[in-house]
Amino acid sequence: MRLARRTAPPEVETKTRILKAAQHLFARYGYDGTTTRDLAQAAGVAEGTLFRHFSNKKSILVELATEGWVELLTDLLTELSEMSSYRAVADVMRKRMRHLQENTDLVRVCFMETQFHPDLQERIQGEVLDKMMTVAEAFFQTAIDRGIYRPIDPKVIARVFLGMFMVAGFSEVTILEQDTSPQTLKEMAEGLSDIFLNGVLA
Repeated sequence: MRLARRTAPPEVETKTRILKAAQHLFARYGYDGTTTRDLAQAAGVAEGTLFRHFSNKKSILVELATEGWVELLTDLLTELSEMSSYRAVADVMRKRMRHLQENTDLVRVCFMETQFHPDLQERIQGEVLDKMMTVAEAFFQTAIDRGIYRPIDPKVIARVFLGMFMVAGFSEVTILEQDTSPQTLKEMAEGLSDIFLNGVLA
């Protein structure tokens, strides 16, 4: 997770270490299985220092997961906008799935912990997903206007596309092995993309 630059001031570096420690521990032991003492020790700071940067453990999870979702979805939409053609969905999905595999801790926190915290879900929905949906809708509306996609509500297409990405991410932390082969990721990306573009009817 890209949390800070190397030239960041000491206070920012300390906060970054705390977030990185939280990402590592939450991914392995879960939010409930991690104490603030664990976090402070892993970050190499005093427990009091932890609370100078965050009001409580929950605020660490909220910042980590919110910024994580921003990173995951911004990268997705950036690649979508740079797609060589509106049919090259498999290429985008393959790159995204490889990125998910390379950032397993972040993905695990974003996809697993979020579902257990309604307040976190609400924040991510309002600050991240709704904005990403607007960008995706505009992208797919352009494809419809150009006659490349059928005239379907672009909001529906955007929801299906982002949902497809969620399936890939959830699979990464629940079904697929961490060392899943590139060929398996390629086949999954192509399968999801084929269903997205062509449906499932013969």
